[in-house]
Amino acid sequence: MRNEARDVPLLAAIGFRCRPEPWNHHEVSAGQRCRKLVFAPPIGARRSNVHLRDSAGPNARCALLFRDYLRADRTAREAWDAFKQRLAVSVPDLLENGQIKAPATEVLMAGAERWASETGWQPSQFPQE
Repeated sequence: MRNEARDVPLLAAIGFRCRPEPWNHHEVSAGQRCRKLVFAPPIGARRSNVHLRDSAGPNARCALLFRDYLRADRTAREAWDAFKQRLAVSVPDLLENGQIKAPATEVLMAGAERWASETGWQPSQFPQE
């Protein structure tokens, strides 16, 4: 399990802020409710989010598959980028943005799962905590 009492102060020490929204503390992956933490960057830094997940959880596998599939498939990567760019401009509210993005993410992940099966993809090994 992630150690929130340890992780939050460590990231805060370098300026990252733990996102307070409930959806930034749990997600459902492979039908299981999984813990996670999402951190926003320091004020003025490049816009990004840092997600911390338990390395053995299904949501960690999903995140790695999502990343690796987009790295491997240029068409999927460009389509996802275009979708996210348009969504960010047209729906700036984070909750609404996430609700619209969820079904598109499911479609993308169906393609990623097919790609994983066809290529024999496996998530990389994590060091133990």
